[in-house]
Amino acid sequence: QVQLVESGGGLVQAGNSLRLSCAASGRTFSDLSMGWFRQVPGKEREFVARILWRGGATIYSDSVKGRFTISRDNAENTVYLQMASLKPEDTAVYYCAADLPPPSYINYRQTSAYDYWGQGTQVIVSS
Repeated sequence: QVQLVESGGGLVQAGNSLRLSCAASGRTFSDLSMGWFRQVPGKEREFVARILWRGGATIYSDSVKGRFTISRDNAENTVYLQMASLKPEDTAVYYCAADLPPPSYINYRQTSAYDYWGQGTQVIVSS
């Protein structure tokens, strides 16, 4: 079992920054590939970013590329999502997710690729 707890959400004005954290427990964190997704009411959960277990390769959705940065601290068992130049359309509940080894290399943008999820943290970007 892997437990994931997100934090750092809140209300922020457009153009500003916010950093989300996701603390993991229950499994050797360095074995996990981690993802961030987001969801707004009435829509499917959307892939945002991913960081692999070894080497820490990252990938982003087109909508956040260049503005968001995913990183991990294996010593702290935490994955981060640094969000800059926020836009009102970034408003959503943000979820972190863990992909057990071996990581998915094909469908990692799909929620089905991930084995564990956090409870989510709300981000509201005001215009």
